[in-house]
Amino acid sequence: MRFIAFKSGTTTGLAVAIHDNVFHGLLTTDVAYPGDLLELLQKGGSAIRDAGETLSLGAEVDLRAVEFLPPIGEPEKIICIGLNYVDHSLESGFKPPNYPAVFARFKSSLIGHQASIVRPTVSEQLDYEGELVAVIGKGGRHIPRSTALEHVAGYSLFNDASIRDFQFKSGQWTIGKNFDSTGAFGPAFITAEELPPGCKGLQFETHLNGIVVQTAAIDDLIFDVASLVALLSDTFTLAPGDLIVTGTPGGVGLARTPPLWMKPGDVCVITSKALGELRNPIVAES
Repeated sequence: MRFIAFKSGTTTGLAVAIHDNVFHGLLTTDVAYPGDLLELLQKGGSAIRDAGETLSLGAEVDLRAVEFLPPIGEPEKIICIGLNYVDHSLESGFKPPNYPAVFARFKSSLIGHQASIVRPTVSEQLDYEGELVAVIGKGGRHIPRSTALEHVAGYSLFNDASIRDFQFKSGQWTIGKNFDSTGAFGPAFITAEELPPGCKGLQFETHLNGIVVQTAAIDDLIFDVASLVALLSDTFTLAPGDLIVTGTPGGVGLARTPPLWMKPGDVCVITSKALGELRNPIVAES
């Protein structure tokens, strides 16, 4: 199943596509509305499957007429992984790590498919980072790697757009990774059973103004999804709806000569045959 969160007018809703790319859904004002994705993940059990069946009986949703929202807009945690591809580690001047580089994003930075990534007034160094995101379904602590994928409910795409000079102003990367409207997430939440375990064998690309700037194979992750779930759960309890943004491949704008920054008027697209197309225009902060 593929779920999208959307807004129609002033009302939000949830829609599903089960056997094709035709979405049917319900608004929060509809009696049968089953809840948002976070609520469904928190319920657990068959809640996601049951909601999909209910939503499939709703009206067809014209994707051209609605505003896409982040599939999960209020996650408890957004856990981001840095340097998780060898080529990106090397181009960034680091040795490939033997333990994940971990930082956090805040929900205030999230935007959906087709929403504008905002270049702030304080910097021109806005960089793209196409990534796979894993969504936790069943929470837990000290999760064994052997069963870690049982805790992943589904997957999506993410653009971890970064303000590079601010990222390196501090000893931690957090400040450069949390500007408002820089964390593009979507377009859809795709349930895990629709995809290979851990998304192994899948690929994605990042396009800037129609030019391929990043190409990634999920198999090339230094720490795959199962490993990340296990390692992260050694530190904190993972909760339903938590996002693990798994890292970007080589080709970022920072590592190019001259650097390639996203600027107002540009369009950045993260695309995958299996995961869809996350498209975001770039605008200047007003």
